[in-house]
Amino acid sequence: MRIHRATLQELDVAYSIVSEYYDAVGVVVRDDRSAFEREYFTEDAGVWLATVSGVVAGCIALHRLPDLKNGGEIKRLYVRLEHRSQGVAEALLRALEAYAAEHSYRVLYLDSKKDLMPAIRFYRRHGYEPCPRYNDNPQATIFMRKQIS
Repeated sequence: MRIHRATLQELDVAYSIVSEYYDAVGVVVRDDRSAFEREYFTEDAGVWLATVSGVVAGCIALHRLPDLKNGGEIKRLYVRLEHRSQGVAEALLRALEAYAAEHSYRVLYLDSKKDLMPAIRFYRRHGYEPCPRYNDNPQATIFMRKQIS
């Protein structure tokens, strides 16, 4: 397995797996390709891809939360069904957290919804705790955060 931060040349690959994620979990408010590029392909944001034998197996994304000092938001953690239970999600999260710590992020936030209990349990196991609502995502019912430094 290889985890890496996607380059601009991989924008289409990254957007493709994020679109797959949108469909898999029923995301209503979706970034179009241009908004996705503006949000995640900047100096201190990113999309990480996991590849297994050269095939994309999963993704995770990070962007700044300008209203929360040194805060960032984790988005779009997704692992294709055939690659689950192989440590892909954990490797993606570790890579994102390491990058965030090196780039002045202090607190990472995420939102989810109640029907994604495996994801919520995953984040709890990795030190994320419930917090008050921090955004206006109409689908989100659960909000979590983790102090990273």
